[in-house]
Amino acid sequence: MIAHITGTLFSKSPQSVIIDTAGVGYQVFIPLSTFYQLPDEMEQVSLHVYTHVREDILQLFGFQTEIEKELFLLLISVSGIGPKLALNILSGIGLEDLLSAIVRADPERIAAVPGVGRKTSQRITLELKEKVSNLSEGMEVRPREEVRIRKKEDFDDALSALINLGYPSRAAKKAIENVLQGDNEINLEALLKEALRNLARGNSLQGREGT
Repeated sequence: MIAHITGTLFSKSPQSVIIDTAGVGYQVFIPLSTFYQLPDEMEQVSLHVYTHVREDILQLFGFQTEIEKELFLLLISVSGIGPKLALNILSGIGLEDLLSAIVRADPERIAAVPGVGRKTSQRITLELKEKVSNLSEGMEVRPREEVRIRKKEDFDDALSALINLGYPSRAAKKAIENVLQGDNEINLEALLKEALRNLARGNSLQGREGT
């Protein structure tokens, strides 16, 4: 079982990376929190890895920090949450906000992520509240370089990331455009975070209107 990988960052996107190790390229799925911390392509990178094996499927999930990996493992321990949904939760909320939502027993915040229903979000806060209480104390956020939105490809990467998280294409595009109207020099991390906040607020309002 692969638990850690170091090699050359052959390619990267908000959803996954390919790491070249001794001439072999490993595809590793990542949360946005890890994407923000990645070096430039063709530079060295090291990730903590969870190996998911099921029947004929073998997938690698990578994390910049041990805390990200630990929280991911806690999420998939909850009934009804698989690796992909756990990764979406980490990306859709962010590490600090997720820890805060669990500790404060705020299932509504977690339920704003596409694919996470009310019952699942309640199970997360109920089952993990005690388990995550010590995680935030040792959090370390590495300094990161700002990635500027300069090309259409960057816009497309942000849009692709939101669609992969389960947001409708039209809503995702509108959220990104709304953010860029206020600041077209915003860095990629801030763009994704602000777009996610807007989308989460929209999902929360729809949920309340439907009750």
